[in-house]
Amino acid sequence: MDTDSVAQDQLRAFVERIERMEEEKAAIAEDIKEIYAEAKGNGFDTKVLRQIIRIRKQDHNERMEQEAILELYLAALGMQAAPPER
Repeated sequence: MDTDSVAQDQLRAFVERIERMEEEKAAIAEDIKEIYAEAKGNGFDTKVLRQIIRIRKQDHNERMEQEAILELYLAALGMQAAPPER
């Protein structure tokens, strides 16, 4: 077996593995979509659920920093009271 053949076999294997993972990813995405639909059917707000999922992925310190900046910006726009001095 020559080097070109080995490289072709490796390339084919990589492509096939990626294709399998893409299929699995699509199936998982469909499952997640169904869960959101079920939650919506039970009266839950899916936009808020998505926001909660996004927040839970964040590091605690990063989240606290973003929330502080959000409060500051909202206060600057007159949309809420100024944040307390720290």
